[in-house]
Amino acid sequence: MEIKEEQALDVAQNLIFPAEGGNPVGQDTARIQKTLADPKLEFALACKDLLTAARDRKLNTFVQISVAHPTEQSLTRYANTEVVEVLPEASDPRTNSGKSLLGCSTFKVRDLVKSKEQQLSLNLKTLNGGKKIGNIEVSLVKMGEIENGEADQITTDVHGQKCSLVCECSSPEAISGKDNLLNTVFRNPIYKFYRFPSSDNKWICVREQMAESSMSFHIPKQLLSLYIKEDTRRIEQLKELGDLSPHWDNLRQNVLAHYEEMVSVYQESLEELEKHTGSSFKSSCSKGEKSLEFVPINLHLQRMRVHSQKLKDALYDVITIGAPAAHSQGFKNGGLRRLLSRFEAEKKNTGYQCIYYSPENTAKAKEILSSINHLQPLISSHTDLLLNSAKQHSAESLKDSLKTLSETTERFVRSFKDQLISNALLALSTARPSCANKKLTDPLSDTEDNKTDEQDNLHQITRQDSIPHLSDYDEEEWDRVWANVGKSLNCIIAMTDRLLEQGNSTRENKTECSSEDITSQQNGDWYEQLYPLIITLKDCVEEVVDRAKKSMTFVVFQELACGLPQCLQLTFRRDVVFSQALSGLTCGFIIKLHSSLHNEAFLHQLHTVGLLVQYEGLLSTYSEEVGMLEDMSIGISDLRHVAFKITEATSEDFLPLVTGRRERFMVEVKLPTKMFELLPQEIKDGKLLCVHPVFFNVGINEQQTIAERFGDTSLQESINQENVEHLEEYYRMCIEKVPSACPQLLQEQSDVKELLENLHQNTQAKKRKNVEIMWLAATICRKMNGVRFTCCKSAKDRTSMSVTLEQCQILRDEHDLHKDFFVRALDCMRSGQAQGVLNESDDPEKGCVTDNKPTSRHFYPVALLLVSSHLLVVWLILSLALLLAKYQ
Repeated sequence: MEIKEEQALDVAQNLIFPAEGGNPVGQDTARIQKTLADPKLEFALACKDLLTAARDRKLNTFVQISVAHPTEQSLTRYANTEVVEVLPEASDPRTNSGKSLLGCSTFKVRDLVKSKEQQLSLNLKTLNGGKKIGNIEVSLVKMGEIENGEADQITTDVHGQKCSLVCECSSPEAISGKDNLLNTVFRNPIYKFYRFPSSDNKWICVREQMAESSMSFHIPKQLLSLYIKEDTRRIEQLKELGDLSPHWDNLRQNVLAHYEEMVSVYQESLEELEKHTGSSFKSSCSKGEKSLEFVPINLHLQRMRVHSQKLKDALYDVITIGAPAAHSQGFKNGGLRRLLSRFEAEKKNTGYQCIYYSPENTAKAKEILSSINHLQPLISSHTDLLLNSAKQHSAESLKDSLKTLSETTERFVRSFKDQLISNALLALSTARPSCANKKLTDPLSDTEDNKTDEQDNLHQITRQDSIPHLSDYDEEEWDRVWANVGKSLNCIIAMTDRLLEQGNSTRENKTECSSEDITSQQNGDWYEQLYPLIITLKDCVEEVVDRAKKSMTFVVFQELACGLPQCLQLTFRRDVVFSQALSGLTCGFIIKLHSSLHNEAFLHQLHTVGLLVQYEGLLSTYSEEVGMLEDMSIGISDLRHVAFKITEATSEDFLPLVTGRRERFMVEVKLPTKMFELLPQEIKDGKLLCVHPVFFNVGINEQQTIAERFGDTSLQESINQENVEHLEEYYRMCIEKVPSACPQLLQEQSDVKELLENLHQNTQAKKRKNVEIMWLAATICRKMNGVRFTCCKSAKDRTSMSVTLEQCQILRDEHDLHKDFFVRALDCMRSGQAQGVLNESDDPEKGCVTDNKPTSRHFYPVALLLVSSHLLVVWLILSLALLLAKYQ
């Protein structure tokens, strides 16, 4: 067989089979020439007319692949397959005249070709208990090249025997070797090949792929660096607040100590991740490791490529990931959803210690601080460009520089047009040492006794809307300082316009002076007249920045001061959960973008509305999985603050880049030039692409049975009902913004609307283990070009069962899988190699405790229960409930 660049296997020859009654060894000798690419060969073999060793004995046939180099005499065993499906059709119980799909084996040519001649021999052995073997059919699958659902039959006559060979190959991106983007993001792929009959007696060719993702470690490393940078900057801002009264200074020192401790933990976690080598994913047995808590569990791509009579080449991708949660921190006190709600309630009752600001105002203060860090350097650089244009006496450059400076300064001024800043400045003035012993009065309380004690005074300002007014504090001072920026800009604009007018009149009225003298004189005039105005603008901006930064830092300081240490602990937990969620999201975005580059409707929907991301959760509402569910719901909700930006790669490094801060992260995805050219102009220009995550959860295991009969499922119900509203809102946005450019969405509008109504009804219904919610949400997501995620505690048992069931449902509904083969197809996909589990020696999860632990783990030994008759009764009731759930 010879492999050409960007081409599948093309030639097969020299098929050799043993003579009648000989050893059951079939040899397929082929020559393979190595190319610049890194192709992969996938052998899917089937046999017919096999004989069993004894009556009523099942076939135990497999194909062994061995490799021999021309310079060597011995064979090296490379891989072997297994029987995955048998279709008995003969009347003789000892004969199987039907076809038995033996499975597949995949290997890289690069790993095999090592001789100088760059040639090798492949020997395929078919073994069947030492008995005679029948004809062999070798299928090398190349998706998208089969016409009318049938493959071309190439028949060769070797040693008097006929053997049919179906030439196909693996997916184009695996063959070409040019898709560096996917090779960068996904690693160690595992393939399986199936052929199932359709309802019209045609073949459905299915190629299943599972791959690890390098995002498991790449994204957490970048996030940890950003967390360290942000918290270090916050420490500096707290120190720059200046002198504070003893009460506030003690709180500040306490906050700084906790911040420095948290930064130290982040640095240790980053160092541990930098040291990590080996597998590019975290297995479930490592989910409790502190050093890997920012890394998602079992992050994989599960891809199914289908070629059938109905759809020639269809892709179905699902990202599987363990529940984004702080597993290493435990769930004794619940997850983020409960902890955050409890924290907000306690923060309102902190008494005299701090001033209460709502979460919205605290978030606004962080946004203003971020704007300061972004806009102040821009204003400084634009003023320098303006002066440089004046020095060069370039009218066009001067106009452009002035326009850019005006736009940036106006954004700067608008960002400070908020009453929160003036209120915070007043509050900060009360925290200065000079005001510590002054009389503070509450305008909302006329009956308050006059007290001089500092704690009593601070008790009066525990609410934001009851900040006292000091007689020596000028509330209009901030307005004057803030307005001076706009006035300075207006002076610069007026001066620039006058200089341009003078320049035009000078050119019209030439004097006897030489042109060089005129130019030097004009250059000096322009620069000298603009320079003092630029300095004034910079001084005004600096004064505004100083006051605004201190006041907003004081607002953020209040949240920290009144919630230590819970506030920073919750921040740390939220960072852990978000890191896991963002790693999966980045992986899903890249694979969706890569597979939809030629889908104009999707690309238009992407930059006008945003990306729909649908998470399917299989967690129960019992025991510690309640905490996981609470963590996961907050982590997925935080993905709304993420935006993607697509840029053209300038090198061979295609790894995404994360920038920003908490609640405002941006992920830059780099594409090769040829792929980047396929994007709409809006995306090329750098438009930010927003994310719309939705999360639906339905517990399906035995623990959920206990929760539904004896526990509480309100958390699951509220999550599903909230996310139905989010999904309906996204649908409305698509209908309003996309229809003209997305005829496909218009065609399916009625179907999606009906599915949404059905989903809404199911989330309101009180039905146990309502898996209809999962099917409806997944169908809507696929119809609306969304990205699918499936999660359970460890992304193993429940996740693999859900993914394989969904794949078979897709084959049935979209590709007309024969109804009699649905269960067989499901069993086939769930056989030994499902979810990448090859053998016991190859199982990456070997030695780990699976999700389906014995039910006895819920009970204490009977000897202990006999101590109390009440405990014995409880034990009997729970045992009965579990038995009923097991056999239901």
